[in-house]
Amino acid sequence: MEEDNPPLLEYAHSEFKKQNFKQAEELYTKFISSCAQFRGCEASHLAGAYNNRGQIKYLRVDFKEAVEDFTSAIQTDSRFEIPFYNRGLIRYRLGFFDDAKSDFQQALMLNPDFDEAKVSLQQTLLDQQHKMERGY
Repeated sequence: MEEDNPPLLEYAHSEFKKQNFKQAEELYTKFISSCAQFRGCEASHLAGAYNNRGQIKYLRVDFKEAVEDFTSAIQTDSRFEIPFYNRGLIRYRLGFFDDAKSDFQQALMLNPDFDEAKVSLQQTLLDQQHKMERGY
């Protein structure tokens, strides 16, 4: 039985860092599929693959699929704050302020020093207040 495949995951991360997103997405998908097939992956590795593949989808403005990947990352490793933040960004952009607020708060519960999540939470609260003041 094949176990976690760190070389494949590292190659995917390398392509991601080089912004070779098409190649990175294919590699992350292959890694995720192998994890599903053999069930031998570390949760943190699988969650990282889902998160990074979600970021690629976010960059091409495929929000629905990105949210699905961020949610899969959260379900795989609920102590990983980054996918909460990333999912919160999409929810914020779509105007789902309560959901975004919840995601940013969860990210901050997991990592109180997560400055980007602090800023995003504050912006969400401000925009939500402005929306209410305008009667939307």
